[in-house]
Amino acid sequence: MSKGMIRSTIRMLIPLNKQSEALDILSSVTMLTQFEPSCISTRLYRGVDEARAIMIEELWTSEEDLLRNLRSEEYRRILLVVEMAEERPEIRFDTIRHSSGLETIEKARNRPSNQRDRPNT
Repeated sequence: MSKGMIRSTIRMLIPLNKQSEALDILSSVTMLTQFEPSCISTRLYRGVDEARAIMIEELWTSEEDLLRNLRSEEYRRILLVVEMAEERPEIRFDTIRHSSGLETIEKARNRPSNQRDRPNT
């Protein structure tokens, strides 16, 4: 088993006439999932440039916790929505071993100008 957080994402194109049903199901699942002790976050997105696009993203503390979730009845409801998709959905599971924030931007921006964009020799 890998060490680190796991991000699960599913992006699917749902027909406009099934959007309401799909969003109702996914909203109820995300509401339940967010209270799982091993779930760091869960988010539901609608497409801006593609009206049919819906994405669900979950962040889990470990692979074991994610696998347990994939076997749950709640996740089965997500799979029912996946079956509504017009095309094969994009499904990804990414392991995150390290993350950073503003400090990375500050580190990059505070480099001396003579070191910027200089090829390594």
